[in-house]
Amino acid sequence: MKILIVDDSILMKERLSNAIFAIPGVGAVNYAKNTREARRALEENGFDVAILDIRLPDGSGFDVLKRIKEKHPQTLVVMLTNYPYEQYKAKSSELGADHFFDKSTEFEEVIKVIEAHQAQ
Repeated sequence: MKILIVDDSILMKERLSNAIFAIPGVGAVNYAKNTREARRALEENGFDVAILDIRLPDGSGFDVLKRIKEKHPQTLVVMLTNYPYEQYKAKSSELGADHFFDKSTEFEEVIKVIEAHQAQ
């Protein structure tokens, strides 16, 4: 299983990485700290799962979400944000995100989703 994490927080990247690498069968985790790096990673690789932050230094996780769903619609997309507002959740759903979680209260849900996806 190949996973892309798009988040500009080094701490979040490390926290996610540690939790994800504990899941059996995870083959590779790639990182992008902004939309430019995410686009490049998506052009070079296909991913089974993408975990996206909404606020990025050069744009939005929504931009990355749209790109993923246009080019790789089978990719499972998880929005993971510190901004769990209803309008962001609605926009994520409208653009095709599979899940929307609050970083501060639902972090473990991301791991459960990846484990469930891995089991399929």
